[in-house]
Amino acid sequence: MNPAGGGLTPGLYMVAVPIGNARDITLRALDILRDAEVLAAEDTRSLRRLLEIHGVPLGDRPCLAYHDHNGEKMRPRLLEALAAGRSVAYASEAGTPMISDPGFDLVRAAREAGHPVTTAPGASAVIAALTIAGLPTDRFLFAGFLPSTSAARRKALEELRTVPATLAFYESPKRLGAMLADAVAVMGAERPAAMCRELTKRFEECRSGSLGDLAAHYAGETPKGEVVVLIGKGDSEKISESDLDGSLTEALKTMSVRDAADAVSGMYGVKRRPVYQRAMALAKERDRNEG
Repeated sequence: MNPAGGGLTPGLYMVAVPIGNARDITLRALDILRDAEVLAAEDTRSLRRLLEIHGVPLGDRPCLAYHDHNGEKMRPRLLEALAAGRSVAYASEAGTPMISDPGFDLVRAAREAGHPVTTAPGASAVIAALTIAGLPTDRFLFAGFLPSTSAARRKALEELRTVPATLAFYESPKRLGAMLADAVAVMGAERPAAMCRELTKRFEECRSGSLGDLAAHYAGETPKGEVVVLIGKGDSEKISESDLDGSLTEALKTMSVRDAADAVSGMYGVKRRPVYQRAMALAKERDRNEG
């Protein structure tokens, strides 16, 4: 690949496009969209409009639709273009390709066929939401869209309940109230959360509070626009001293005090320092007994 510009070498270019404000596009993305020999898009109308806004001529280049419903049919055509030594640029309808996007199968197929693949990074709704919501971002898990039925949604939330990270979801505005109600049932009403919608657009909104507050607000309201829901890390469940000691004693049979503390604190999702102190005490007690 030739990331410095001046013409594109053959390969697949995954191009991030704005999620709202059309000016949220990188200069490199515009260069690629200008120079690529073949353009493909999840929504060709959106891409054509973006090219018009930024004065990028399409000319006689093909602009092909590639989405979930035609991927099996269109993917061979794009791979043929790559095999012929052409440069192919793919853009999502909005945001970064591969993030809740049909680009996954295209990238995997291109790589398996030995074609170069690179990205022009840029806007992403989940990153934009994390940027403004005020919830911890040192660790986060993007979980995409939850199932549409309540039972399946609660099961998925239960699997994520103890993950020691901020949780991020995309959600349909029509299901937002039901999703928040299920989150309260599974994770508790006091867990911190935020709802971000219409990011970078005129009516951008970021409402934060407890899960209970958000669920009550959206129980009778259906917002407009694309929605990102963030749920803060929950408190670790109470771990009994006997369980902790048992796990540490077992870990200390094969690990150093430091490694045992790391392993057990990670296993239970609790702070490392008290676990390390307990591991030290158990190790000393073991050494006394053996001595």
